[in-house]
Amino acid sequence: MIDDIKKDAESRMKKSLEALHSNFNKIRTGRAHSSILDAVTVDYYGSQVPLSQVASVNVEDARTLSIVPWEQGMVAKIEKAIMTSDLGLNPASAGTVIRVPMPMLTEETRKGYIKQARAEAEHARVAVRNVRRDANGDFKSLLKEKEISEDEQHRGEEAIQKLTDKYIAEIDKLLETKEHDLMQV
Repeated sequence: MIDDIKKDAESRMKKSLEALHSNFNKIRTGRAHSSILDAVTVDYYGSQVPLSQVASVNVEDARTLSIVPWEQGMVAKIEKAIMTSDLGLNPASAGTVIRVPMPMLTEETRKGYIKQARAEAEHARVAVRNVRRDANGDFKSLLKEKEISEDEQHRGEEAIQKLTDKYIAEIDKLLETKEHDLMQV
């Protein structure tokens, strides 16, 4: 029973870390990378689909993405979706290819992105701590129902605390890496 609680807690903490990773991919650095457009959805015959399902997204050079739609009629819709996506990008089409230049980041926008990254990291830390709280609550309820002893409860809580420390350290490491990427010119 204790192992089940630990496994559940670890899987939930891992999901929090994965969510943080995907949120960090949405925060753009000065360099071009295709994952920046993962959140963009395009109107495709009446339904909203991810950009990656209607076109191929490639990194042309360090500051330019190229998008090649699979259907000629999608060029205008893809351009519109990128412009309205809150990413601050201005696509330009040349026939069937859409080029998205990455603007240089100013010091002010870098600091704003760092603030956003820190907020995302804090949300992930809170999620990990909530998992710890839930697991410890499960241990207490098992103790109350006399299904485990106090020693087993303490061992379980110590194991959950070690997991929590491990995942919070990983979150801090991810944040440090993202901050370093954002501050590079």
